[in-house]
Amino acid sequence: MNKLQSPAVHPADTEPPWDNPRFRNWVAVARACHALERALATKLAPLGLKPAQLDVLMNLHRHPGMSQHDLARRLLVGRSNITMLLPQLETRGLLRREGDEKDKRILRLTLTAEGEALLTEALKVHTALIEVAMGQSTPEQCDMIGDQMRKIAEVVKAG
Repeated sequence: MNKLQSPAVHPADTEPPWDNPRFRNWVAVARACHALERALATKLAPLGLKPAQLDVLMNLHRHPGMSQHDLARRLLVGRSNITMLLPQLETRGLLRREGDEKDKRILRLTLTAEGEALLTEALKVHTALIEVAMGQSTPEQCDMIGDQMRKIAEVVKAG
């Protein structure tokens, strides 16, 4: 049995999980994440961006020239999702897709000047939201939260 598989349920273990600190706090994390995603979507709307599009712009800024396949892997989405997102951003003049010099089957992605400018504005919005959300925490608490979330992600990924 791997770490994510549930052990057999025994009749004595059928108590509702509401009072279990792991369950209760996991629900709190999920609710906070959902609230932040909704707030980010609302705050990005005046810029004509959705959170998934912001993720694309941020990744292309940090890794210019990455392939569509690499972008899909980084964003943890399928290539079909990327295929739907990229034309919208390309039509708006925010990114370019160019054939790889060595392998023409691969498309390399780069931000345009317009894409960089929009990303700069979107990052101001995103950073302000993060500051509000995390402003009640000390830097040490922020590091602890981040460390714990990375550990959780690794455990889940190892499956």
